[in-house]
Amino acid sequence: MRTSSQRQEYIFKKHRKIGKGNDKSTYLPQSKIRRNNACRQERKQRIQEICSMIDIPELLKTYRIACYIRIVEELVAKNYSDNLMRCPIHLSIGQEMVPSMLALELSEKDLAVSSHRSHAHYLAKGGSLERFFDELFGLDTGCSKGRGGSMHLIDKSVGFIGSTAIVGNTIPIGVGLGESMKLDRLRDIVVIYLGDGATEEGVFWESFNYAVVRELPCLFMIEDNNYSVYTGIKHRQSDIALSSKLKGYTKNIFTSKDHDFEEFRIKVAEAILLCRANEPCALIAETFRYREHCGPNYDDELNYRPSCHVSHWEDHDILAMLESKIRKVAPKEELLTIKNNIKVSVSNIFLKSKNKRLSPMYTNH
Repeated sequence: MRTSSQRQEYIFKKHRKIGKGNDKSTYLPQSKIRRNNACRQERKQRIQEICSMIDIPELLKTYRIACYIRIVEELVAKNYSDNLMRCPIHLSIGQEMVPSMLALELSEKDLAVSSHRSHAHYLAKGGSLERFFDELFGLDTGCSKGRGGSMHLIDKSVGFIGSTAIVGNTIPIGVGLGESMKLDRLRDIVVIYLGDGATEEGVFWESFNYAVVRELPCLFMIEDNNYSVYTGIKHRQSDIALSSKLKGYTKNIFTSKDHDFEEFRIKVAEAILLCRANEPCALIAETFRYREHCGPNYDDELNYRPSCHVSHWEDHDILAMLESKIRKVAPKEELLTIKNNIKVSVSNIFLKSKNKRLSPMYTNH
């Protein structure tokens, strides 16, 4: 049996020092260092690939997803006043960049959870459009059997585990899914979608800390549209930036401003690679919603958002920015064809669901 000093010496030989001075807490297992080095090399190679891949085919793919999301939601907004969709709706019109870019890196085996504003996340993950419309119409064939509505979406077949109406409610669920993945030694990840308002919930900080301590494959995707209903972030939080607060837990914090989609694409790739190596990350993307917090209408006449703030984001509309980039090398007709094809496809599926809702066989829950 080893003495205390012999055990200490054995531990030091088994571990490699990575810090300065004689602080013995800075020792890590050599196996973990080798794994970290391999992951860093893999990330470096992948980032180099991404930098060379941000070309027209990839931008077109992003544009198709973003355009698809917007067309779906604008159709919902247009028809909401018919009173056939008897549930509150929280639209993501204007916020399409984040889920569209994440879709390029995620597989069906990767999981996602979301909050009340979840349409875009569900659709970008590949959720069934017909079951989405059926859910809004309250049909038994909806993704939640017509009982959940707009804020309770789910499609396990593509890895969208669910969304709920309670702010911050799915954050610990996502962390639990991440722990399960780690126990099963999978390379898949969990994307936990949340808004800036959810970062004011205690469960967010508890979950983020737990994910960091347990080294879980979780990506905390924070969409910061600057407002919680009608209250700006400056009236809700201190002057200390959210990214600075989060860096107290881990260095794996990424930020994105002004819908810079090329920079965001690289950060998404790097964050997801880190998560696949069981290094949880937070990615904060500033964005903007065009419509009211809850409902189909515009509400700029309420003047709770400064006109300069609104005009700034109108100048940084993600679809317009993508179109501007693509048109430099691709004909304008190609974008029109993409948009028209999506409109026809989405409209047909919407009418199919609407007709089911108007059918005499329809039973109201």
